[in-house]
Formats: sequence, structure tokens, C-alpha cells
Amino acid sequence: MKLVTRCFLTITVLSVCQISFAQNQTADEKVTISNENVKSTISEKSTDKSVIKFDDTRDIVWTSDFQLVEIESSKDQAIQKAYFHKTKSKETQPLIVSLHTWSGDYSQRDELAAICNQKDLNYIHPDFRGANVISSACCSELALTDIDDAIGFAIQNGHVNLDEIYIIGVSGGGYATLATYMKSKYHIKKFSAWASISDLTAWYQESTIRGNKYAKNILDCTNSGLELKEENARKKSPLFMSGPIKSRENAELHIFAGIYDGIQGSVPITHSINFYNKLLTDLSVKDKSKYVSDSEKLQLLESRRPLTELGTIAGRKICLKKEYGSIKLTIFEGNHEMLTDFALNELLE
Repeated sequence: MKLVTRCFLTITVLSVCQISFAQNQTADEKVTISNENVKSTISEKSTDKSVIKFDDTRDIVWTSDFQLVEIESSKDQAIQKAYFHKTKSKETQPLIVSLHTWSGDYSQRDELAAICNQKDLNYIHPDFRGANVISSACCSELALTDIDDAIGFAIQNGHVNLDEIYIIGVSGGGYATLATYMKSKYHIKKFSAWASISDLTAWYQESTIRGNKYAKNILDCTNSGLELKEENARKKSPLFMSGPIKSRENAELHIFAGIYDGIQGSVPITHSINFYNKLLTDLSVKDKSKYVSDSEKLQLLESRRPLTELGTIAGRKICLKKEYGSIKLTIFEGNHEMLTDFALNELLE
């Protein structure tokens, strides 16, 4: 009887959390995005369950503030498209490299685009082999080269302050941000990764249990057939990548995850926590207090609330905050999401 009562209470608490966050969603959102010659306003209903906000692949129209460009891969000469905004300022300006989500590509809606246009920043939203359903995508060597090629294109064709290049992404874009942190040849000032996948082997199992489309996507993008080829999945997982850790000493990496992700969203917070811990291990950090301990991880997963009073970001309570040098991890009161305005402002600080 005690077991039944406890299960009921757990389900009730989670339901309350879901209702609370659902109430914070805007019921009807008007969005203007940009394309060559046209403006389009998209009316979005949060009741449309087929739309995953941070993996939204619906067709949109971009305004003329953004130029559709073609970038030739330095690896295999394949053409990758991007939407690009060049600052109008006579002074060099920062470059924002915004990476598309797991199921998206260069053309998908990006809330950062309008803000970057407003601030007159250099901005690029590149394709890197499209949705993660084929082996050439999904943080392959080709895909990561495409991201570097897009940075090179923006530097050559924009008016870019080379000391202020920023990479940002959410969900599959967060996954690509972590991989770019490990592999990019460029000097990047800050990386901002939100709701990120770091381990495809773990995410395959988690997605299989949830019965969502991502399990099959992982099989497809790792050339696995019907059974996951773990070696292939590890090669495409930031958690198992070796990288230029020493050359990133002057680059900041900010990792963010919403505490309810994995319950209300598709990517458990353990992906962000484990990647943060991996980087500290790679750096041979001896101070155990800098890591997220197993005890802290378990408390977060069990209680889904702040471990102590840590303040807020964008009005959301911080549940856990860890940092070592320029590597920072923040678990906040939220779902599978990026707090867009905060994220960009925090990048530019």
C-alpha cells in the first residue's frame, strides 16, 4: 500500500510541474522571420502537439534582411546552404553562429535571427548535412567541417570582429555545439549549449524506451541497421570525442539544461552533467567539489528542485551551478528549451 501511495504522489507532482510549465507557454504566438523578398507571419498554436518547439521543422519564410547563400564544402565540395546576415555597421561586429536542431536544417525557424538582426550583428544559420537521419549528418566529420566552412564564409563575407565569434544551439543544435567545441579549428570566444545530447548510445536507449522517432534516427545516422552499432554511435558522441582541450583555455563553454527535461522533454539532464564532468576529467581536475557528484546527480533526478539557494536566470530558479575555469554548467527550472533572450545577452556579455 505504501508503494502505491508513493507512486501516486510522484505522478501527481510531475503532473503539477507539467501543468505549471504549460501555463507559462504563450497560447498563440506571432512570429516574423526573414527571406529574400518576402515577409511572413506565422501563427503558432501551443495546442498543436505535432510541433516540438525546439525541433520545429515546419516551412517558414525568411525576410530580405537575410541572404540565402551557398557554401562549398572544403571536404567533399558538396554545397551547403545557409541564411546569412551581414552587419551594416562600419565597425566590426560579433558573429553569431546558430546551429539548427536535430530534425531541422538551415531553413528552419530560429528565434535568434530576428534578435541578431535587431542588434545588427553578423549572423549565420548554416546547413551541416541537414536532419540527423543520414550518416553524413549527425556530427560526422563532414558535418563538423561544414560548420567550420560556414564560419569561414561569414568571416570572409561579413564584417566580423575575430575576437567575438560565438556558437550557440539548442537540442540537436546543442549537440552540434558540444561537438564543435571539441573539433572546430577556429578561435571561438564562447559556446552556448542548451538541452544538449552528448551520448548517442545512451540517447538511443532512452529514446527506445520513450518510443519516439529519435531511436530510429540514431540507427540511420550511425549506419546501424536494426541494432545499434555502438562504436559508430560513440564516434558521433561529444562525450567520447577527444579534442583540443588546451587550445580552448581562453574559450568559454556554457552548458544549460532544464531540470524537467527527460520527463517533459526528450533529453535527460545527465547528458549535460556527464559532458561537463568529462571535460574536467580530460583536464585532470583533482578538486572533487568542481565535479557534479553522483549524490548531487541523484538528488536532482529524484527531487527535480534546487539543491540550495542559487538565484535565478531569466526568472527561473537555478537548481545546480558548477564551474571550473571557463567551463560552466547550469541546471535551471525548465524543460527542453533555450531561454533565447537570456542566451544571446549572456553570450554577448
